[in-house]
Amino acid sequence: MDRSAKKFFKEILETPSPSGYEQPVQQLVREYVAEFADNVRTDLHGNVIAALNPDAPLRVMFAGHADQIGLIVTHINENGYIYSNPIGGWDPQQLIGQRMTIYTSSGPVPAVIARKPIHLLDQEERKQVVKQKELWLDIGAKDRDEAVKVVEIGDPVTLQLGYQEMRNKFGNAPGMDDKTGLWVCLEALRRVSKRGKLKVALFAVATVQEEIGLRGAMTSAYGVNPHIGVAVDVTHATDCPTIDKTQEGDIKLGGGPVIYRGPNMNPVVVERLRVAAKEAKITCQWGASGRGTGTDANALQLCRAGVAAGLVSVPNRYMHSAVEMISLDDIDQCADLLAEFALGIEEDADFTPN
Repeated sequence: MDRSAKKFFKEILETPSPSGYEQPVQQLVREYVAEFADNVRTDLHGNVIAALNPDAPLRVMFAGHADQIGLIVTHINENGYIYSNPIGGWDPQQLIGQRMTIYTSSGPVPAVIARKPIHLLDQEERKQVVKQKELWLDIGAKDRDEAVKVVEIGDPVTLQLGYQEMRNKFGNAPGMDDKTGLWVCLEALRRVSKRGKLKVALFAVATVQEEIGLRGAMTSAYGVNPHIGVAVDVTHATDCPTIDKTQEGDIKLGGGPVIYRGPNMNPVVVERLRVAAKEAKITCQWGASGRGTGTDANALQLCRAGVAAGLVSVPNRYMHSAVEMISLDDIDQCADLLAEFALGIEEDADFTPN
């Protein structure tokens, strides 16, 4: 991973993009890909679509979603405390005691999210799992009049963003789901552009609103109309306590990209990913899903008359938390894998399952 690619990775992690509010990170995407893509456009839904060799008859699409989970402001009470609903799937326990940021028309506003201190909880309250509606955001306002001068209903909220590097080339940050997949798709496009000899049209799409129903992948895939589509998302690393490997697979941080098999994945795509990994000397891990996955691969597969879909995943510890952890080596190898896969597709390739 070179310096500019790593700088971009850190920038997108530190830029907010709750589902439906992806515009700040999408602006970074447009500026970055303009340096190497043949063309870049943004559709009405907000998906950013970058292309190489776009007029070739066989179309390949890589999809990584730009959105992250967050909150949305729903109420400000008379004392200036702010209530919210989730954007995407939250475990409310993850929110207690977190520093947050509310993104307003006048700029970011720092906040904290909390509940009644443990000293004041009675024995019954201590046994209960906290509900989202029992948590509030505190911006330090003295009353509602002060709060509404800066915060409006519908403003988006994220955990305090920031990237922290760790031992063994691991890193943690909120939003690794799926800024990692977004980075991989764009970096694969960049690596293909540097190597040349692409025989197909290749589209790298920063999709929107994945966390609330794969919505951007549906609309962008309809517009691109690919023959082959590979989604890049995170998957649960199972190399930490309490996770059942017999059900979730044996997935390690630093173990390499995860190629998924199952009914959501076209077998020809899977085999070509396997061959590409061998050609690029990349050690891969394997995952399995017996149904449509909760990723953009699901939307890709079902677009129009059907797409030959694949799913490559980045191992991620502590998903949907403030400390999502990944390996920089894994995302670097994922980008190499996708680049090798794209460059290996012939202009008359047939992905029909036999």
